[in-house]
Amino acid sequence: MTGSFERRDFFKTMGVAGVVLAGGSMLAACSPGTAKPSVEASGSLLAADIKWDEETDILVVGSGFAGLAAAIEAKMAGSEVVLIEKMPIYGGNSAINGGDMAAVGTPLQVKAGVKDDLALMEADMLKAGKYYNHVDRVKAVAENSAAAVEWCTSLGVEFTKLNFHGGHSVPRTNTTSNATGADIIKAEVAKLEELGSGVNLNTKLARLIEDEAGRIVGAEVRKNYKLGNEDSGTTAYIKANKAVVLASGGFSNDVKMRVIHEPRLTDAMTSTNHEGATGESLREALKHGAMDVHMDWIQLGPWTSPDELGFGYTPQFCERLVGFGLMVDPETGKRFVKETGDRKERADKMLALGRITLVLGDSVACEKQVLPRIMEGGQEAGVILKFDTLEDIAKEFAIPQDVFLAEVARWNSFIEKKVDDDFGALIMEGATPTQTPPFYVAKLWPKVHHTMGGLVTNLQAQVINQDYEPIAGLYAAGEIAGGTHGAVRLGSCAITDCVVFGRIAGQEAAKEPTQA
Repeated sequence: MTGSFERRDFFKTMGVAGVVLAGGSMLAACSPGTAKPSVEASGSLLAADIKWDEETDILVVGSGFAGLAAAIEAKMAGSEVVLIEKMPIYGGNSAINGGDMAAVGTPLQVKAGVKDDLALMEADMLKAGKYYNHVDRVKAVAENSAAAVEWCTSLGVEFTKLNFHGGHSVPRTNTTSNATGADIIKAEVAKLEELGSGVNLNTKLARLIEDEAGRIVGAEVRKNYKLGNEDSGTTAYIKANKAVVLASGGFSNDVKMRVIHEPRLTDAMTSTNHEGATGESLREALKHGAMDVHMDWIQLGPWTSPDELGFGYTPQFCERLVGFGLMVDPETGKRFVKETGDRKERADKMLALGRITLVLGDSVACEKQVLPRIMEGGQEAGVILKFDTLEDIAKEFAIPQDVFLAEVARWNSFIEKKVDDDFGALIMEGATPTQTPPFYVAKLWPKVHHTMGGLVTNLQAQVINQDYEPIAGLYAAGEIAGGTHGAVRLGSCAITDCVVFGRIAGQEAAKEPTQA
């Protein structure tokens, strides 16, 4: 089938040829005609010797949820901010995600009458994370979750629907009006511009710069940088008189880096991430003594389609149907997994099968759960397929028809009694039997989605060094910071994590004394 590959190919051990792990700089030299030579990575040229091109209080790296939150909070606290983004557009992965934000006690939860509490959200995050999570960070995310939603709302973001993500005990996912992270990003950028700042695009962090005491005091950057051309642009030096905040995301699209940590995730696996998710800022912090955590835990999204690139439409079709529709192995005609299970549970089962699976819902479920924009766009893209009968589905995918029809009937019986006897999937409130045509189907195959690992930070978002102490002048928030999610990030907790710790990073960085 389209986008599939043999299981034996996926599990082949891949040698990482050509990767050299050595001390010193791994940066390309400046191209001819650049403004000035790069500072030597040996550190022989001290910060005091640099002629700074620009000064600010706080330098923020990355324009996603966390970076923008940090910049806004720092500006509101009275600090000057420069925010840089290596890509030609702002937002990164944040702009292309589903706009889902997990939180306890929000207006949407109250209106829906959902019974929830902080301890339950914490328990769900820990269970999904296989208890590898740093508990203090989990508590911080849960305790500040409703405030994070309220903060976004204060910027003009509209959360219009309460949804459920696999692995949660109850619906607690607040979804933006257009079901996209861009709703939040646009509101954050507008607020930052209102405060008199903005996003410096095509500007890449090349190196962090320390002073004689080891404090991070600024950065070497590449202005007019073009992704994929490390010699592009010109070198400039930005002095940060208070702090640098790293909020540049994860490394899902750096195949060389992810294979070091998870050898199965070769270039045979595609990613939902934007092409700039390549981890350079994380590696740069490590060169300055930062400690990392959970780097081997890389999440696969079990709701992606092999028939479209990147994130696409299918995740918001599939994930809205869990607890309302069923997932089927076309080879057997039977369900194969708990549809409302966490991402690792479902992705691991798909990989064990080694073939494309299906998610399906009828017209009632799809109209109730899936946004018209997703249904229309997915059908136009050919990734959400429409069928008049269940028999037509069986014929299209060569499914054993009698087994398949019996399985749908069995699923419908579980819907009626609100209990799944086979896999223990949650039957969601308002779910109805899958029986009303037309029926809609999407193919599923996992993609690399989120890197749980990253820099160790404390609850003030300070980056921790190899001696368990904060690195002076260096903060981090968002996907670049590890520990929160353990082995598996619970769906819709990413935005919450980013906003919570992004705000903290901005507030704490603004409290730093101004360095001479």
